[in-house]
Amino acid sequence: MEIPEKLLEYKFHIIFALTLSLTTVFIVPVAPSFVTILAYFWPLFLSTALFLFAVIFFGRTSVKGTDVHGDDKAVEGLLDYVAGQLEHPVESFKSE
Repeated sequence: MEIPEKLLEYKFHIIFALTLSLTTVFIVPVAPSFVTILAYFWPLFLSTALFLFAVIFFGRTSVKGTDVHGDDKAVEGLLDYVAGQLEHPVESFKSE
């Protein structure tokens, strides 16, 4: 009687495996083939690959550590403005 006790111990695992197997067997014939999915999504795959290539290309060819325009203050001011940390906060209009 040792084997049925072990099977009862793993009954949820067995039920899950059977359910997953049956679901897979019934879904695979109705699912589209890999070629159909590839034919549908090839423009997205191609544009993503070209974008990643451009990012890598420009990342490797740009000069590191130098600013082309030499004006870091403008960039810092813009970042502070976007972050909401203004040097001179704008006072609200008061009617006196």
